[in-house]
Order: sequence, then C-alpha cells, then structure tokens
Amino acid sequence: MFGCVSDLEIEAQIPALRRFARSLARNPDDADELVQDTLLQALSRWRQLRRPESIRAWLFQILFNLHRTSGRGRQRDLARFTDDDCADHPDPTGDPTQALHLGDTLAALARLPQDQRIALELVAMEDMTYEEVARVTEVPIGTVMSRLSRARERLRSELEGSNVTPLRRLK
Repeated sequence: MFGCVSDLEIEAQIPALRRFARSLARNPDDADELVQDTLLQALSRWRQLRRPESIRAWLFQILFNLHRTSGRGRQRDLARFTDDDCADHPDPTGDPTQALHLGDTLAALARLPQDQRIALELVAMEDMTYEEVARVTEVPIGTVMSRLSRARERLRSELEGSNVTPLRRLK
C-alpha cells in the first residue's frame, strides 16, 4: 500500500506503462525492465507523491525520466518501424485492408520525431490531458500543444489518400 494510494490503483496503470515503455524502448524485454524499474522507484519514493489523484502522471513521469536518463533504446528510437510492432496491435475486425491501414498508421507514427510521438501517444492513446503530458515530459503546456499540432499535421500529410483516419483528440 502506498499510503492513501492502493496497490490496485498502481496495478491498473501497468498495461498503459508497458505500452508507453514499449514505444520508448522499442524492445519488449527493455520495456518490461523499464516498467519494473519504474515500479521499484515508485515504491521507494511513494512519499513524494503530493496528490494521490495524480498517480498516473507521476508513474509515467518516472518511467519517462528513467528512459531519458538511462539512455535505453536511444539507437533503437532511430530505427524504422518493423512488422513486429504490429503484433501488439491486432486488427479487431479481421479485415486485411484495415490491417494494412493500421500498419501504415503505426509506421507513420514510428517515423515521427520522438518528442512529437510521445506527446501524441500520451494524449491519443493513453487519454492524458495536456497538463499531464506537460508534467510527464517536463515541458510547458504550450510546447505540448505545439508538438501535438506538428505530429497531427505530419501524420495527416503522410496518410493523405490512404483511407486512414488520423488520430484526433482535443482536450
């Protein structure tokens, strides 16, 4: 138990932490290690959590800082999208055309600059607010908004004409 934060609240964040870690590390083993390190650090510093309602952003911030300071995956971040990345994102419709579009979208997302990709993933996929993303990445909200705008525009231009709906979410 983390003081007034329950184990279940932390456990509920693990799937999202794993998705984000996989996106950063580009390797399932490194991502799992990053999540484990995040949880260990959270355990050792739980008293630093100022507001229990911000546990999600706090855990993501720890994970992001561990990735940034450890240098994990820096070379892998430069790697291009591979078909293995689609394995974590099965096509729910079973439609091969939709699977191709999903692959195109994931490839375009992987080609975004890391700062833009992180902002877009946290907002569109992890449903974080701009304020939470700003806290996780330690940049002003205006910078988050700018990165999101550039990421969406780049995805839009890359996916134009491919019958793929770009990721959109306004907060």
